[in-house]
Amino acid sequence: MAQHPYRRLRAQRFEMPEVGISEEGNIRSLHLGSATIQSSMNLDHPAELVLSYSRAMMGWLLFADHTPTHITQIGLGGGSFARWIDAYLPATRQTAVDINPQVINVARSLFELPFEDEHFEIIEADGAEYIKTVRGGTDVILVDGFDGEQIIDALVDEPFFRNCRRALSPEGVFVTNWWSGDKRYQRFVERLLDVFEGRVLELPAESHGNMAVFAFQNTPQEQRLDTLKKRAEKLSNQYGLDFKRMFADFKAHNQNNGKSFCL
Repeated sequence: MAQHPYRRLRAQRFEMPEVGISEEGNIRSLHLGSATIQSSMNLDHPAELVLSYSRAMMGWLLFADHTPTHITQIGLGGGSFARWIDAYLPATRQTAVDINPQVINVARSLFELPFEDEHFEIIEADGAEYIKTVRGGTDVILVDGFDGEQIIDALVDEPFFRNCRRALSPEGVFVTNWWSGDKRYQRFVERLLDVFEGRVLELPAESHGNMAVFAFQNTPQEQRLDTLKKRAEKLSNQYGLDFKRMFADFKAHNQNNGKSFCL
């Protein structure tokens, strides 16, 4: 029996993982084709960053001298960053890019995303392709692109890093979530070091082997450890995240001379 011709009008280039939802207590989680949790939301406090890697990825705020005007997210998932930024950085505009229409639909219907307007937009697109169209117009790029099993190859290659650097504003920062147990991890870091001329810091998440990796467009204005320590105390109170722990882990995992980071 011949297939109806309309099925061929929009051929899928590749098979996307099936989106799954689980709930345990007051935590709702999103999965992509496996039991691995990609994103979680506290139903009682939707803006909370439930997963430790998502908290670590906000470590860039320790080095930020100004509230960002615009943040680009590659990988919407369950919208954890979208909700947190909407709650804690309400003046910041957001663009979230996701290639999977099912992820977008599930996030909209089950994960309490911010209202979509000129302040927050969702774009269905390949993030690696989309970022090519941005020229110096975004202050932070948050990349969290897994297919359910591993990082998406297009989001760890050198051309992608170069396109991201071109998309960032002069004080911009690129942030990504990688799995430190991936045998290619060091290769990814070396590519990033090359593209961002050595201005890279690593911050381990509190659990599960995730590593938040930060690459700076230009050297941050503040690198002195004593000043950053004071800033961490202030940010911990301001944002409800443990920046004091983040500062200690930044210091332990990255090159410094005892007085400042070496970026």
